[in-house]
Amino acid sequence: MWDERYSIDDYLFGTEPAAFLVAHAHQLEPGSRALVVADGEGRNSVFLAEQGVEVVAFDTSAVGVAKARKLADERGVEVDFRIADITTWEWTPDAYDLVVAVFIQFLTPQQQPSVFDGMQRTLRPGGRLLLHGYRPEQVALGTGGPPDPTHMYTEELLRDAFGAMDVERLASYDAVIEEGVGHNGTSALIDLVAVKP
Repeated sequence: MWDERYSIDDYLFGTEPAAFLVAHAHQLEPGSRALVVADGEGRNSVFLAEQGVEVVAFDTSAVGVAKARKLADERGVEVDFRIADITTWEWTPDAYDLVVAVFIQFLTPQQQPSVFDGMQRTLRPGGRLLLHGYRPEQVALGTGGPPDPTHMYTEELLRDAFGAMDVERLASYDAVIEEGVGHNGTSALIDLVAVKP
Protein backbone atom coordinates (compact mmCIF):
# COMPACT_ATOMS: atom_id res chain seq x y z
CA MET A 1 0.00 0.00 0.00
CA TRP A 2 2.72 2.50 0.94
CA ASP A 3 4.72 1.85 -2.23
CA GLU A 4 1.59 2.72 -4.19
CA ARG A 5 0.85 5.83 -2.12
CA TYR A 6 4.41 7.11 -2.53
CA SER A 7 4.46 6.40 -6.29
CA ILE A 8 3.54 9.96 -7.24
CA ASP A 9 5.80 12.59 -8.75
CA ASP A 10 5.50 14.91 -5.76
CA TYR A 11 6.11 14.10 -2.11
CA LEU A 12 2.91 12.82 -0.47
CA PHE A 13 3.56 14.67 2.80
CA GLY A 14 5.77 17.39 1.35
CA THR A 15 9.49 17.91 1.83
CA GLU A 16 9.39 20.18 4.88
CA PRO A 17 9.58 18.69 8.38
CA ALA A 18 6.57 18.38 10.65
CA ALA A 19 5.89 21.66 12.47
CA PHE A 20 6.13 19.69 15.72
CA LEU A 21 9.74 18.79 14.95
CA VAL A 22 10.64 22.37 14.02
CA ALA A 23 9.11 23.56 17.31
CA HIS A 24 11.49 21.26 19.19
CA ALA A 25 14.58 21.97 17.09
CA HIS A 26 16.17 23.70 20.10
CA GLN A 27 16.43 20.25 21.72
CA LEU A 28 18.46 18.82 18.84
CA GLU A 29 22.14 18.53 19.65
CA PRO A 30 24.66 18.39 16.78
CA GLY A 31 26.57 15.12 16.91
CA SER A 32 23.81 13.30 18.78
CA ARG A 33 22.41 10.06 17.33
CA ALA A 34 18.76 9.79 16.27
CA LEU A 35 16.42 7.08 15.04
CA VAL A 36 13.47 8.17 12.90
CA VAL A 37 10.87 5.43 12.69
CA ALA A 38 8.58 4.89 9.69
CA ASP A 39 10.03 7.99 8.06
CA GLY A 40 8.32 7.64 4.66
CA GLU A 41 9.85 10.00 2.11
CA GLY A 42 12.43 11.40 4.53
CA ARG A 43 11.29 14.92 5.31
CA ASN A 44 11.90 14.60 9.06
CA SER A 45 15.16 12.66 8.97
CA VAL A 46 16.63 15.05 6.41
CA PHE A 47 15.71 18.00 8.64
CA LEU A 48 17.47 16.36 11.59
CA ALA A 49 20.57 15.76 9.49
CA GLU A 50 20.53 19.43 8.48
CA GLN A 51 20.76 20.26 12.20
CA GLY A 52 23.96 18.21 12.51
CA VAL A 53 22.31 15.12 14.00
CA GLU A 54 23.59 11.67 13.01
CA VAL A 55 20.45 9.96 11.71
CA VAL A 56 19.30 6.40 11.11
CA ALA A 57 15.86 6.27 9.47
CA PHE A 58 13.75 3.38 8.27
CA ASP A 59 10.53 2.74 6.44
CA THR A 60 8.81 -0.33 5.03
CA SER A 61 8.38 1.27 1.59
CA ALA A 62 11.26 0.96 -0.87
CA VAL A 63 9.62 3.69 -2.97
CA GLY A 64 9.48 6.02 0.02
CA VAL A 65 13.10 5.33 0.98
CA ALA A 66 14.26 5.98 -2.59
CA LYS A 67 12.55 9.38 -2.51
CA ALA A 68 14.07 10.03 0.93
CA ARG A 69 17.57 9.33 -0.42
CA LYS A 70 16.90 11.72 -3.30
CA LEU A 71 15.78 14.43 -0.88
CA ALA A 72 18.89 13.96 1.27
CA ASP A 73 21.10 14.21 -1.83
CA GLU A 74 19.33 17.39 -2.92
CA ARG A 75 19.81 18.93 0.54
CA GLY A 76 23.45 17.80 0.76
CA VAL A 77 23.13 15.71 3.92
CA GLU A 78 23.79 12.10 4.87
CA VAL A 79 21.18 9.83 6.43
CA ASP A 80 21.52 6.10 7.03
CA PHE A 81 18.27 5.03 5.34
CA ARG A 82 17.06 1.46 5.73
CA ILE A 83 14.11 -0.52 4.42
CA ALA A 84 12.49 -2.27 7.37
CA ASP A 85 9.17 -3.08 8.99
CA ILE A 86 8.51 -1.36 12.30
CA THR A 87 6.97 -4.51 13.78
CA THR A 88 10.16 -6.53 13.19
CA TRP A 89 12.75 -3.79 13.73
CA GLU A 90 15.48 -4.75 16.20
CA TRP A 91 15.38 -2.13 18.93
CA THR A 92 19.04 -2.14 19.96
CA PRO A 93 19.19 -1.21 23.65
CA ASP A 94 20.64 2.18 24.65
CA ALA A 95 21.63 3.05 21.08
CA TYR A 96 20.14 6.51 20.43
CA ASP A 97 19.98 9.94 22.02
CA LEU A 98 16.73 10.70 20.23
CA VAL A 99 13.81 8.72 18.80
CA VAL A 100 11.40 10.52 16.49
CA ALA A 101 7.99 9.06 15.63
CA VAL A 102 5.75 11.34 13.57
CA PHE A 103 2.30 10.21 12.39
CA ILE A 104 2.90 6.46 12.74
CA GLN A 105 -0.86 6.01 12.82
CA PHE A 106 -0.87 2.72 10.89
CA LEU A 107 -0.17 0.69 14.04
CA THR A 108 -3.10 -1.28 15.43
CA PRO A 109 -3.79 -1.24 19.18
CA GLN A 110 -2.28 -4.74 19.29
CA GLN A 111 0.95 -3.57 17.62
CA GLN A 112 1.41 -0.37 19.60
CA PRO A 113 2.71 -1.80 22.92
CA SER A 114 5.71 -3.65 21.51
CA VAL A 115 6.69 -0.71 19.29
CA PHE A 116 6.30 1.78 22.13
CA ASP A 117 8.39 -0.48 24.37
CA GLY A 118 11.03 -0.79 21.67
CA MET A 119 11.30 2.96 21.21
CA GLN A 120 11.95 3.37 24.94
CA ARG A 121 14.42 0.49 25.06
CA THR A 122 16.54 1.82 22.19
CA LEU A 123 16.98 5.22 23.87
CA ARG A 124 20.04 5.82 25.98
CA PRO A 125 19.46 6.99 29.56
CA GLY A 126 18.76 10.71 29.25
CA GLY A 127 17.61 10.20 25.65
CA ARG A 128 14.49 11.94 24.40
CA LEU A 129 11.41 10.67 22.59
CA LEU A 130 9.58 13.03 20.25
CA LEU A 131 6.21 11.53 19.31
CA HIS A 132 3.56 13.39 17.33
CA GLY A 133 0.29 12.08 16.01
CA TYR A 134 -3.47 12.26 15.73
CA ARG A 135 -6.21 11.98 18.33
CA PRO A 136 -9.41 9.98 17.61
CA GLU A 137 -11.22 13.22 16.73
CA GLN A 138 -9.09 13.32 13.56
CA VAL A 139 -11.31 10.73 11.85
CA ALA A 140 -14.25 13.16 11.71
CA LEU A 141 -11.99 15.92 10.35
CA GLY A 142 -10.74 13.74 7.47
CA THR A 143 -7.62 15.80 6.80
CA GLY A 144 -5.13 12.93 7.08
CA GLY A 145 -4.50 9.61 8.74
CA PRO A 146 -6.47 6.37 8.61
CA PRO A 147 -10.25 6.18 9.10
CA ASP A 148 -9.87 4.07 12.25
CA PRO A 149 -9.96 5.92 15.58
CA THR A 150 -8.34 2.97 17.39
CA HIS A 151 -5.09 3.79 15.58
CA MET A 152 -5.01 7.26 17.10
CA TYR A 153 -3.59 8.42 20.45
CA THR A 154 -5.13 9.78 23.60
CA GLU A 155 -3.31 11.36 26.52
CA GLU A 156 -4.33 8.41 28.68
CA LEU A 157 -2.90 5.92 26.17
CA LEU A 158 0.43 7.73 25.95
CA ARG A 159 0.63 8.32 29.69
CA ASP A 160 0.16 4.60 30.28
CA ALA A 161 2.54 3.51 27.51
CA PHE A 162 5.36 5.86 28.48
CA GLY A 163 4.77 6.06 32.22
CA ALA A 164 8.34 5.00 32.99
CA MET A 165 9.67 8.11 31.26
CA ASP A 166 9.91 11.69 32.50
CA VAL A 167 7.24 13.51 30.50
CA GLU A 168 8.24 17.05 29.47
CA ARG A 169 5.19 17.69 27.29
CA LEU A 170 1.92 15.87 26.72
CA ALA A 171 -0.56 18.08 24.91
CA SER A 172 -3.73 17.73 22.85
CA TYR A 173 -4.64 20.55 20.47
CA ASP A 174 -6.09 21.38 17.08
CA ALA A 175 -4.03 23.11 14.40
CA VAL A 176 -4.03 23.70 10.65
CA ILE A 177 -1.22 21.77 8.99
CA GLU A 178 -0.12 21.83 5.36
CA GLU A 179 2.08 18.80 4.68
CA GLY A 180 1.67 17.86 1.04
CA VAL A 181 -1.60 16.35 -0.07
CA GLY A 182 -1.42 13.70 2.65
CA HIS A 183 -1.92 16.00 5.66
CA ASN A 184 -3.78 19.16 4.87
CA GLY A 185 -6.23 21.18 6.97
CA THR A 186 -7.46 21.45 10.53
CA SER A 187 -6.12 18.46 12.46
CA ALA A 188 -6.65 16.91 15.90
CA LEU A 189 -3.08 16.55 17.16
CA ILE A 190 -1.25 15.24 20.19
CA ASP A 191 2.40 15.64 21.21
CA LEU A 192 4.57 13.68 23.61
CA VAL A 193 8.08 14.72 24.59
CA ALA A 194 9.60 12.43 27.19
CA VAL A 195 13.05 11.62 28.57
CA LYS A 196 14.34 8.19 29.54
CA PRO A 197 15.53 8.26 33.17
